[in-house]
Amino acid sequence: MFKFKELTVYKKAFALGMEIFEITKGFPKEEQYSLTSQIRRSSRSVYVNIAEAYRKRMYQAHFVSKSSDADMENSETSAWIDTAFACNYIGQETKNDLTKKIEEIGRLLNHMIENPEKYLRIEDKIRMES
Repeated sequence: MFKFKELTVYKKAFALGMEIFEITKGFPKEEQYSLTSQIRRSSRSVYVNIAEAYRKRMYQAHFVSKSSDADMENSETSAWIDTAFACNYIGQETKNDLTKKIEEIGRLLNHMIENPEKYLRIEDKIRMES
């Protein structure tokens, strides 16, 4: 039923969101309502938008739109990672590791955006070919 959970991009985005959650537990309390909440929100929004896109895959334009939203949130997460590094809340190694994961998720999302037909339901593909 919930096949979006089988998507590699969903698994990677979910894992990254959970990793960011753990890392941000160590951020200063004064960042709780700014950087901490923003980076948690954007990282979680990536996999949530992937789930929504998957459910909209019978409508190609909606699928692309939601996938694009996921990509946008992924880019926002990258900017927050840069901020956390600039504020010395994370080290260079953590920044590099998170950035590498964000870039991989971005490539997978880009594939979804550029090739939506590969994600259509079988019955929708048949209908489009008729």
